[in-house]
Amino acid sequence: METNIVDTDMPISDTNTAATTLEPLLDVTNLKTHFKVREGTVKSVDGVSFKIHKGQTTAVVGESGCGKSITARSIMQLVPKPGKIVAGEILFHRYQDSPPTVVDIHREDPNGSAMRRLRGNDIAMIFQEPMTSFSPVHSLSNQMYETLRNHKKVSRKDALELSINALRRVKMPKPEQIAVSYPHQLSGGMRQRAMIAMALSCEPSLLIADEPTTALDVTTEAQILDLLRELRDRLGMAMMFITHNLGVVAEIAEHVQVMYLGKVVESAPVRQIFYDAKHPYTKSLLMSVPQLNHKVDRLATIQGSVPDPFSIPTGCPFHPRCPDAMPGVCDVKVPQPLQLTPERQVSCHLYGDA
Repeated sequence: METNIVDTDMPISDTNTAATTLEPLLDVTNLKTHFKVREGTVKSVDGVSFKIHKGQTTAVVGESGCGKSITARSIMQLVPKPGKIVAGEILFHRYQDSPPTVVDIHREDPNGSAMRRLRGNDIAMIFQEPMTSFSPVHSLSNQMYETLRNHKKVSRKDALELSINALRRVKMPKPEQIAVSYPHQLSGGMRQRAMIAMALSCEPSLLIADEPTTALDVTTEAQILDLLRELRDRLGMAMMFITHNLGVVAEIAEHVQVMYLGKVVESAPVRQIFYDAKHPYTKSLLMSVPQLNHKVDRLATIQGSVPDPFSIPTGCPFHPRCPDAMPGVCDVKVPQPLQLTPERQVSCHLYGDA
């Protein structure tokens, strides 16, 4: 169960705005990740571009099957076979180097030393379902030891102490006991805290959270969100938060990327998304969220469903479901990204010259 209620009468919080700088941390340009299978080619990520700055929290939202998780896995070079990054740049800025360096992740070998250096140390990821991400036959401390050993070069004894401290940092009860426990011995909320502790054990510059609260009840979800905000502010890290829950976006993000069928259809600061959405898909997502102090007989829904990836409509992929579709335009031409302001972009014929 998830918290999906948004109070539109309450201002959207400017979380961590003071900490956000204009220094780019991650710069993704025209990223394309495709899966070639017997039936054809699935374009899971099809020309995605966005930036994340130091200290900034960017939310990536959209329905299931829109390419959010594959975008995250592309950044980590963890795309499952037969998937492959076929085009684009993924530039990561390592400011801790002297002088600072830039790594083009797309050009690196997924199993090479450069990627092993980045994963866990500079970029960490909280996976959607921690039970399938942890090894069921190793204790938490043993699994955290592997991460610490690869990046910190510590002894097993020191790694155990660091693991306990990491669990204590995420407010895990009885961290000494939990450290030697196995994943199946923990509740869902405790497993998620352990996953966060492991991801933050090396204090990364960027944390990618792939729907970290999906399987949690509303009380545990609120605790996890509070914990992530607190750790982000304390460590000064940036965060890429993947979710389909706009209530979560209102609480934690500063910038929003709205994805549909592998493309970013709208990108804007969180306040502009909630109070002045431009793309019909973004508006439809917002209308389908229950709101406090707004009594309705029935919640609004988005007409139809996400198309089959082998039968993507011509023109704008959203036009069969769009209430504002223009015949002869939206079903013919693919909309190009239009820069409305320096921080705002939309891909829709309603704002182009069509």
